[in-house]
Amino acid sequence: MEIKWIEDFIALSQYQSFSRAAEFRNVTQSGFSRRIQSLEQWVGADLIDRSSFPPTLTPAGQLFREAAVDILGKLFDTRAIIRIDQRMAGKGLQIAAGHTIALSFLPAWLKALTARFGEVRARVIPTNVHDSILMLVNGNCELMFAYHHPELPLHLDPIRYEHLTVGVDVLMPVCRPNPRGAPIFRLPGTAARPLPLITYTETSYFGRCLALLLGRVDATPALRPHYESDMAEVLKKLVLEGEGVAWLPKSSIVAELDAGELVPAGRDAWHLEVELRVYRDASNRSEFLDTLWRHLRAESQVVD
Repeated sequence: MEIKWIEDFIALSQYQSFSRAAEFRNVTQSGFSRRIQSLEQWVGADLIDRSSFPPTLTPAGQLFREAAVDILGKLFDTRAIIRIDQRMAGKGLQIAAGHTIALSFLPAWLKALTARFGEVRARVIPTNVHDSILMLVNGNCELMFAYHHPELPLHLDPIRYEHLTVGVDVLMPVCRPNPRGAPIFRLPGTAARPLPLITYTETSYFGRCLALLLGRVDATPALRPHYESDMAEVLKKLVLEGEGVAWLPKSSIVAELDAGELVPAGRDAWHLEVELRVYRDASNRSEFLDTLWRHLRAESQVVD
């Protein structure tokens, strides 16, 4: 049995809707339903009456909910006490960020932060978008950095989870150049010679970004899936070895573009602009976090 199953169950009892509860828990409806079923199998009884609309709790579900709320309350209270003891002393930050952001953006950002506030002890946890959101929601980080596109929003309560835009990046197609400096793979390719595509897994955020972009371009590209990974750094290495074309965030390949090791594989119409956002839980009233947030807000207004 997992704690997230209990949290799912409590959310369902509050929203009385599988779809709304799944959205609140930031999980697909099918995945949410499977977790509720797993909890019912662990308990050994039906907790949800699915014959009614909206779905209601069975007598067993009502009994379990009372115990679940009490148990979770005690667990989270105990966790809060432990975290106070374990929190980094002084000006410390626990940061969750995507791998590309952690490698390409955060080093310079943290350096600028130290120049402004003095020594700041930061612990950066590189992870995927889903796990970053869970860290923020569960209180396991003070800041979360993530990419954002208006058509691919992160499902976070905007009242509780504030955000600021701290940068803009571009997802662009690149490949190795030939001896004359031209791309060895040029979009859109042809049916006779489709381009080898080094791409992201469909469920990754960049994978969804790429699907959005390819669904909007005028000319359907001729692409042949070649390699797949959910990490941009893996794609970058394969592209540098001449294995194919990949859409990479420009921030991660500035040096390679400047050195001519990589070149654009298509015109600007094949690019997708994404925001780089930082999120915080507004209920976290850390004095240093509040000071930092005011500074970041002022900086973002200057940029705007």
